[in-house]
Amino acid sequence: MRRCVRGILVVLSLCVSLMPAVSARAVEERRAAPVPLERLFDNIAVSDDDRPAQADFDGAGSSLSARDLAAAGWTPGRGLTVQGARLTWPRRQPGEPDNVRAAGQDVRVTGRGDALTFLVAGTAGTEAGGAGVITYADGTRSGYRLTAPDWRTGPLATKAVALPRINTPGGQLAERARLYVVTVPLVPGRPVASVRLPHAAGLHVFAVSVRTATRGWTGSWTTSTGGYTAVGPWTDRTLRLVVHTSAGGPRVRVRFDNTFAAAPVRIGSATVAVRASGAAARGTPVPLSFGGAGRVEIPAGAQAYSDPLGFAVPADADLLVSFHLPGTVTAAPVHRLAQQRSYVSGPGDHAADASADAYTSVITGWPLLAGVDVSGGPGSVVLLGDSITDGDKSTVDANRRWPDVLAGRLLTQSEVPRYGVLNQGISGNRVVTDRYPGDGVSTDAAGVSALHRFDRDVLAQPSVRTAVVFQGVNDLRWDTSAEQVIAGLRELAARGHARGVRMLAATILPCEGEARCTAVVDAERVTVNEWIRDGGAFDGVLDFDAVVRDPGRPSRILPAYDSGDHLHPGDAGLAALADSVDLRLL
Repeated sequence: MRRCVRGILVVLSLCVSLMPAVSARAVEERRAAPVPLERLFDNIAVSDDDRPAQADFDGAGSSLSARDLAAAGWTPGRGLTVQGARLTWPRRQPGEPDNVRAAGQDVRVTGRGDALTFLVAGTAGTEAGGAGVITYADGTRSGYRLTAPDWRTGPLATKAVALPRINTPGGQLAERARLYVVTVPLVPGRPVASVRLPHAAGLHVFAVSVRTATRGWTGSWTTSTGGYTAVGPWTDRTLRLVVHTSAGGPRVRVRFDNTFAAAPVRIGSATVAVRASGAAARGTPVPLSFGGAGRVEIPAGAQAYSDPLGFAVPADADLLVSFHLPGTVTAAPVHRLAQQRSYVSGPGDHAADASADAYTSVITGWPLLAGVDVSGGPGSVVLLGDSITDGDKSTVDANRRWPDVLAGRLLTQSEVPRYGVLNQGISGNRVVTDRYPGDGVSTDAAGVSALHRFDRDVLAQPSVRTAVVFQGVNDLRWDTSAEQVIAGLRELAARGHARGVRMLAATILPCEGEARCTAVVDAERVTVNEWIRDGGAFDGVLDFDAVVRDPGRPSRILPAYDSGDHLHPGDAGLAALADSVDLRLL
C-alpha cells in the first residue's frame, strides 16, 4: 500500500514539475498564430456627440468625437497615407471596439519596407511606451521601442491629426485631441510576418502597417511644409506650380501633403509637364491619377501619392505640376519661400492646358505640393536646413540655392552615385524650438523644429541614404544656448543612425553685422562649431563656416559672399558652399 502511495506521489510531482513547461509551450503556440489587429480590439475610443457614454477611451469616460473625425476625413475604413505609410482608420462605428491596449499581443503584419508604422495615442497623462519584437518571414527577429504621446497633452507639432473637442459624460470639452503616427525601423530587405506589441499601460494602437512607399523611388524634388496659412481664397481655380528637378527617371509620381490641416482638401484633376517658359508647358500636360481615379480627397494630416506614370522626367529641369481645386480653399499647408514664381488660373479646370493664357496670377510659395519622385535611381540625399538652405537671397527663378548647385555637381560626375537632392530648408527654422506651433491657421510659416519634423522631412523621404543637418543660427540668435543646440544635433544624429541613414553636419556660418548676431551669439556659434568638428556624433563634417568666413574677421561672412544682410550668402556664397562639398562624404 505504501509503495502504491509513493508511486502516486511521484507521478503527481512529475505532473506538477511539467506544468510550467506545458503552460509556456501553450503560450508559444498561441503566439505562433498572430491575428489581424482588428481582431484584438478591446477598447472603444469613438462616440457620437449625443451619446458620449458609448466610449471610454482613457478609463475616465472621455472619448473622440465621431463628428469631428468625419469632419477631418477620418471616416470608418478610410485609407490614410501619413509619413509615406498606408494605414486604415478602423472600420468601426461609434460605440464599437476600435483600438487595442498594448499588452504583448501578437499582430499579423506583412510586407517589406523600411519601417513599421503605428497609428497610436497614449492615455496615461504622459508618454506611454515600451519594447516589442518584430518577427520576419525567415524566423529572425528584431527589437523595437514604441512610444506614443498623450492624446490630450502630447506635442501638436508631431501629431497626425488634432480634433477640436473631447467627448465626456458631462459634455464636450473645447480641448484638442491628438492622434499620432510613429514609425520604428525594420531590418532592410526582410519581409515582415508579425509584430509583438509592447506591454505598456495607456498605449493604444489603432492601426499598423509596413511602410513600402519609399522603395524603388528616388526623390527628385521636395519641399517642407512650414505652416498652415491663409491663402486665396481659391474657388474653382487651378494652381500651376514650378519645381526644379535634381535626378531624372523614366516614371514619375507626385505627392500632395495636407499636413497640419483640420479638414480634407479636394484635388479635382492634376497633370505634369516639362516647362517651356513662364506658365507654358512643352507639349500637352499628362494627367495624373490617384488609385485609378482622376481626382482625390486628402484627409486632414494625410498625404496623397499619384499613381506611377510613364513620363520621362529630365534631370536639372523645370516641371509644371498643375492641379484644380474645385471647392473653396481658404487655408492650406504652404512652403512660403519658394524663390520661384508659380501661377494661379482664372476660374475653371486648366490643368490640361499647354498654354499660359488662363494663368493670370503669380504666387511665390508652394501650397499642398510636397514631392516629385522618379523611379529607380540610387536614392536621395536630404538637406535639412533653414533659410540658407531654402535659398533666401538667391536669385528668384534661377535655381541658385546651394542644394541646386550640389545637384548639378552630382549630375556631371561619376565618382559617386547621382543621388536625388532634396531641399528640406525652411526659412526661419530652428533645431530645438517650434516657430509654427503645429496646429491651426498661422501667419508664421517657419515650421516646427528640426527635432519635430525630422521623421516626416528626412526619414519618410524616398530611399534616403544621407542627410545633411545645417541649422542652429536661428536658435542662437533667439537665445537658445550652445548646449541646447548641441543636444538637439546629437539627437538628430542618433535618430538618423538608428534608421541606417548616413548623417553629416555642416558648421554654422558667421553673421556679424546682422542685428541679432552679437558677440555673445558668435561665441556660442564657435562653441557649436567646435563640437561639430570634434564631437564625433556625425559621420562627416561640411565645414561651411571655413568656406565663407572672412579670414581677417572670422565672425563675419567674406564680403564677396555676403548677400548684403550679413546673414545669408548671395549666389556666389551659396555656390561656394556647394562646391566645397566632398562628394565622397555623401
